[in-house]
Amino acid sequence: MASGKDADPTLGYLTRKDTEVKLPRPTRVKNKTPAPIQITAEQILREARERQEAEIRPPKQKITDSTELADYRLRKRKEFEDVIRRARWNMSVWIKYAQWEESQKDFNRARSVWERALEVDYRNHTLWLKYAEVEMKNKFINHARNVWDRAVTLLPRVDQLWYKYIHMEEMLGSVAGARQIFERWMNWMPDQQGWLSYIKFELRYNEVERARKIFERFVQCHPNVGAYIRFAKFEMKNGEVARAREVYETAVLKLGDDEEAEQLFVAFAEFEERCKEMERARAIYRFALDHIPKGRAEDLYRKFVAFEKQFGDKEEIEDAIVGKRRFQYEDEVRKSPLNYDTWFDYIRLEESVGIKERIREVYERAIANVPPAEEKRYWQRYIYLWINYALYEELDAGDVERTRDVYRECLKLIPHEKFSFAKIWLLAAQFEIRHLNLKGARQILGNAIGKAPKDKIFKKYIEIELQLGNINRCRKLYEKYLEWAPENCYAWSKYAELEKSLCETERARGIFELAIAQPALDMPELLWKAYIDFEISEREFERTRELYERLLDRTKHLKVWLSYAKFEASATEETSDPDLAEEDMEQKKLCIQRARRVFEKAINYFRTSAPELKEERAMLLEEWLNMEASFGELGDVSVVQSKLPKKLKKRRQMVLEDGPAGYEEYIDYLFPEETQTTNLKILEAAYKWKRQKVSTDDD
Repeated sequence: MASGKDADPTLGYLTRKDTEVKLPRPTRVKNKTPAPIQITAEQILREARERQEAEIRPPKQKITDSTELADYRLRKRKEFEDVIRRARWNMSVWIKYAQWEESQKDFNRARSVWERALEVDYRNHTLWLKYAEVEMKNKFINHARNVWDRAVTLLPRVDQLWYKYIHMEEMLGSVAGARQIFERWMNWMPDQQGWLSYIKFELRYNEVERARKIFERFVQCHPNVGAYIRFAKFEMKNGEVARAREVYETAVLKLGDDEEAEQLFVAFAEFEERCKEMERARAIYRFALDHIPKGRAEDLYRKFVAFEKQFGDKEEIEDAIVGKRRFQYEDEVRKSPLNYDTWFDYIRLEESVGIKERIREVYERAIANVPPAEEKRYWQRYIYLWINYALYEELDAGDVERTRDVYRECLKLIPHEKFSFAKIWLLAAQFEIRHLNLKGARQILGNAIGKAPKDKIFKKYIEIELQLGNINRCRKLYEKYLEWAPENCYAWSKYAELEKSLCETERARGIFELAIAQPALDMPELLWKAYIDFEISEREFERTRELYERLLDRTKHLKVWLSYAKFEASATEETSDPDLAEEDMEQKKLCIQRARRVFEKAINYFRTSAPELKEERAMLLEEWLNMEASFGELGDVSVVQSKLPKKLKKRRQMVLEDGPAGYEEYIDYLFPEETQTTNLKILEAAYKWKRQKVSTDDD
């Protein structure tokens, strides 16, 4: 009784162990060293060949009398019939059976087998071919004709049957019969090859007129470019130039809009070229280029250019080349009308040709492609189309009114509420000035300031009015400029500079005072420098000192201190009188003392209020030392040298986002007072340690 563990209800009384498949244990190769005698693959194959047993072939049977022959035939027929009964749809068996009957010269039986096979599958054209070949091989011509006739009647779309039938008739010399078969075939409207075979058949027998009529039927059955070109070439080969031209003209009328029309026009033009009709060929090329879509005329353009290079004069060659490039640009702008670089290239091409109407047409088409979004970056290339258009109308075409219209339309088109282009306003104004229309220029610039004020517009407008000598207008413009941009230090400086050039010192000073009183400035350092330079140029040293002090209240930058000190060192009244030399020397000493006071004040600030700015303090001391040296005998270098710091090379850890990243070297400065402090700290620490030790000993 099998245990419950091994039992399986699906196995009956057998256990799993009984049903296991025992595989042989794989043999292990213990000795893996190569054998002393190596066997090649060639030797293995040779031995296998030698050990093969001879093929058993049935003995040849010799038939000696008619009885044995009849038995043999009966046996073979029975075998074939049995096979056919089992595999009725296997055509190879039928073919072998019929061919065997043919080998026995029993043609009636062979025909019977072929007919039985055709009853099974008459659509199999191979059966018809082999049946007819058997009849032809054994010279049963009428039987063969009968077979071919039935075949082409039942299977008229199998071209091979027609070809074989016609070939047989032609081999027999029955030209009329072959022609009749061709006519029957043509009624079925076969493909091009069938028609061409018929035409070649007629040409073999020099029946040109018949061939022409077949060609006429052929192009009606297959009205395509290839058929017409073949027909025209046939006429050309037979010397019928007028007929060939007529064929081409008919083709152009019927297939001028066909997809393959390019091929037709090229062939027509080449035909005229061979006939030495160059003007006709050129007219065909131009007609084709005007009517065929640009995307399908690449080969046509190439042929036209080659034709013009060969037969045309210089102007015609250039015209052909321009036409080719024009076609390329048309194709590109059709694909991407917002690619303004292509429009620029296209316009340059048309300008090189010089036909005004075409140039204006291309410009108008180009500017019609307005950028889809009202963002300045999309308009930056587009706006140059308008600029180039206006410059072309003014400089090349010489049409002032059209130029004015171009500028006007461009300025209308730009959305000035969102963005504007100062160059367009300025170009329009300069155009009006060139044509002595000052009122128009002022109106344009005034509109620009009202709609889209920009730095460039203000600067150019002020420059124009200044050249014209209208000072009051310049002042008004500066006021407008500063109303629009009160933080613009450039505008304040230039306004004050204008007043200074007019010797209006108080007005200039008042402008500077207004400027520095502004709550926000874009470049205040330039404004203060301009104000200070203005007061120095006016020899107002007290005002200058006052300005420096006001500036130091706002910023304690190193450059301000240095500039202040240099000013004090050079703020002397120059004199050429030798009697006042002593007074001059006293002034110089006073200036040096003032400069020293500025330096001391600066050093004191950096030491007490900004001790972390060690590098700036060191630079300040270095400048002071250089200045003392430049004073010569009046200078005192020792005053500065005692304050100079020591340069120390130190290392510090570099910390990046990822964490510590090594060490870097830097220069640190150690000033004299810091050295004393360090020494005091060491002494203090020593005293503290000693007190702790004494107290410990007492305990």
